[in-house]
Amino acid sequence: MINEQDLAARFGTPLYVYDLDRVAAAYRDLRRTLPAGFTVFYSLKANPHPGIARALREAGGEPLCRAEVSSSGELDAALAAGFAPGECLYTGPGKTGPELAAAVSRGVRTFSVESLGDLERVGCAAARTGTAADCLLRVNQVSSQAATSIRMTGAPSQFGIDSETLPDLLPRLRTVPGTRLTGAHFYSLSNARDEASLVAELRQSLATAGRLHRELGLPMRLLDIGGGFGAPYAVPGQRPRYGRLRSELEQALDLSFPRWRSGTPQLACESGRYLAGDCGTLITAVTNVKHSRGQRFVIVDAGINTLGGMAGLGRLMPLAASPAGPTDRAGPGVPSGAAGPGTGTGAGPETARLVGPLCTPGDVLGRDVPLPPLEPGDVLAIPNVGAYGPTASLLLFLGRPAPREVVVRGDEIVSVSRLDVHRAYSLPETL
Repeated sequence: MINEQDLAARFGTPLYVYDLDRVAAAYRDLRRTLPAGFTVFYSLKANPHPGIARALREAGGEPLCRAEVSSSGELDAALAAGFAPGECLYTGPGKTGPELAAAVSRGVRTFSVESLGDLERVGCAAARTGTAADCLLRVNQVSSQAATSIRMTGAPSQFGIDSETLPDLLPRLRTVPGTRLTGAHFYSLSNARDEASLVAELRQSLATAGRLHRELGLPMRLLDIGGGFGAPYAVPGQRPRYGRLRSELEQALDLSFPRWRSGTPQLACESGRYLAGDCGTLITAVTNVKHSRGQRFVIVDAGINTLGGMAGLGRLMPLAASPAGPTDRAGPGVPSGAAGPGTGTGAGPETARLVGPLCTPGDVLGRDVPLPPLEPGDVLAIPNVGAYGPTASLLLFLGRPAPREVVVRGDEIVSVSRLDVHRAYSLPETL
């Protein structure tokens, strides 16, 4: 059993703890949720820590987990974790010439493209090395089926090619030097709040892909239907179980791609938060407790420079924190309830504003957070933050050091690391 108080005393706070057993469990759960033969791409944007990515690469199953990357830095992390360049899908709406040239030179051959111009840049990078890139057309569908969740299609967007323009555009897309059209890529929603919305979006993506293949002759050797698999964030809870998804996808595939069971097309989906979300806990120490005009403020050493850049943009998520202590890693990643030095009064929780140490009123982790009586030195744990933690935060703001990240498996500490940023100076060539 991992004791979060002991880890805080040993390594300091703020501190992220990632449990690789939970990473492997999430991957197994997702594979069981999907029809046989699906390739799962891990979206490194959720958490590019090499330990987490490596655990997914080594989780087993057939086909093996692959990597979805959107920058040279994420590609570096994927390769460091053991993914081969040919196992990486390179995505993103703003791919630049230099980063594409670097990716192609390192052996990446599969790209998702968002426009004709994006396809031409990929082709230019590939042609310069005497090769050709396999390209998926990311499709922005006309409408969205999800009644809830963050919808990523059906509106004007920097993501994807508007599906209604494809009949006229496809002849030009087919003839871009250095590219081969290989299939389609969809990503219709993020963090589905219910299974019905997830099923509806994925079924619509399969139906659209089938029409593009039948009516326009779009090659469909690889079809990535995206993701949207949900997970709790910074609150207690467990990953959802999708009891209907497998059978619903099988029925939709039978209608749109009758040969899918024999491997045509190769099918894929992608996930970040579902695979990494519940593996992580943020441990933070109370530095001060104060009252101001009837409001209790609990000030901790983890702020928006540590957890969730969206908070820095004014998008506060619900958040829960509880006293750190021994944690049963077989459970949902929620502290077992051992109290810190200031929590032994027996008094029930009262709400407080949980704020960080930064010199800005925007450094708020949560408002009206139920918390017990606390004193400086008490240690709190925030669950389910394995995804969108340090690298989704305002990490460099005000120059505080990055939090340490401890990777554990069972009772074993696998690694301890901290992101470190150095300013690189160079002189203009004219000097």
